[in-house]
Amino acid sequence: MSSDSPQPFTHRRHKTSRQVERRGRGPRGLILPPHVPRYASRSTAFDEHALEAFARIDTTFHDELTGLDLAVDMVPRMRLREGAEWPDSVAADGIIALGRFISTSYTSDGTPIRPRIVLFRKPIEERCADETEMQQLLQAILTKLVAYYLNVEPELINPFYGDGPQV
Repeated sequence: MSSDSPQPFTHRRHKTSRQVERRGRGPRGLILPPHVPRYASRSTAFDEHALEAFARIDTTFHDELTGLDLAVDMVPRMRLREGAEWPDSVAADGIIALGRFISTSYTSDGTPIRPRIVLFRKPIEERCADETEMQQLLQAILTKLVAYYLNVEPELINPFYGDGPQV
């Protein structure tokens, strides 16, 4: 090619900050591959455990639970007044709420909100040393709250309710 002819345009791709080796410490990016169990965040792992615990109850009572939602919140936004006791719609460990049932309600424009069980992630995680304890505690909380929703005894939902953690 002569110097008078136009040069073809070559697009140089700039490296992103994820690909740049900063200060000689190696490439930036994922530390763990997605197929490793530790790849999931704590909140994602908790959500999976909660769904597993709820699925055990749902297999037996599916028709009765179709109108019930399951939600997870970080911490409870309610406090127990001194000398008061939690209502039956709350599963608690002492003065700390671990989960609660919220009945059907309506938005300001009249749209209905389905009834739901809310689990509080941080207080539940703090009470569990491993995944097995978390599964047992989640099962106990969900058993109590589903029993409240269905207006039955917790032992009907889970015959081993009294053997595990008490909430």
